[in-house]
Amino acid sequence: MKEIVLITGAGGMIAQNLSKKLENEYTIRFLTRKKRRDNEFEWNIKDGTMDESALENVSHIIHLAGANISEKRWTKERKRELISSRVDSAALLLKTLKKKKIKLKSFISASGINYYGTVTTDKVYTEKDPPGNDFLSEVVVLWERSADDFKEQNLAERVVKVRTAVVLSKENGALKKMVPTIKYGIGSALGSGKQYMPWIHIDDICSVYLAALKNSDMGGAYNAVSPQHTTNENLTKKIAEVLKKPLFMPNVPAFVLKLIFGELADALLEGSRASSQKIQDTGFQFKFPDLEGALENLLKKEK
Repeated sequence: MKEIVLITGAGGMIAQNLSKKLENEYTIRFLTRKKRRDNEFEWNIKDGTMDESALENVSHIIHLAGANISEKRWTKERKRELISSRVDSAALLLKTLKKKKIKLKSFISASGINYYGTVTTDKVYTEKDPPGNDFLSEVVVLWERSADDFKEQNLAERVVKVRTAVVLSKENGALKKMVPTIKYGIGSALGSGKQYMPWIHIDDICSVYLAALKNSDMGGAYNAVSPQHTTNENLTKKIAEVLKKPLFMPNVPAFVLKLIFGELADALLEGSRASSQKIQDTGFQFKFPDLEGALENLLKKEK
């Protein structure tokens, strides 16, 4: 009999791709705001309610729920939403598991590479480094703390926190936003362009979650980031090269981005490198470890 895996954040890019990778070995259920399929169960984070039958006989939860960091300006209300969608959703799961006296084999939570703060530096961060001191690192610290509660309260045998870099996918995210501008000759790097952009191919991030699910020795935080580092400027140039398009435009000035995005601009203008060594030490192998190969795979139909 297949083990049951419950995935939150059902409509997200990672959830949809991950479920395809898991469906042969596991029975998949989703928590979603509006049920559309038989394997979906409704929850309302704001009201603190959920269809408790979603948890019947569940062995693992993969917690991917969380409002998009870069979708809107960071007003006070948006900041609360970014935290609540991650922390309150985990608290609702924990409360319901406790009520139903269910203990999981694993609770695997999304997390962010912004744990280390939004800053440009030559340092390469590892999982042993402390968190940063800006808003995004605060979000991630609270996010991870809500995941750790599952082990501390004996509701999961182990907890894995996947500190996710920028996910490259043709379906959504940064790449989908960058490709059209480059194809039409108006693409350019942001700010100095020297800020690092930790990244990972969509197939590799899904494989990280599969590894976390299957490898019972994994626990704690792991940087889900490609071994090859790149800057914003280099990423922009590589996309243009793969698409065989020239880059004419100067870099977008930092002040313009700050006018448009406010505080959110810091997440676009700053960035550091993060090490993938810990996840590789588990035996994990990246299918797309280098940027050019990843872009060739994702953009082959765009040429």
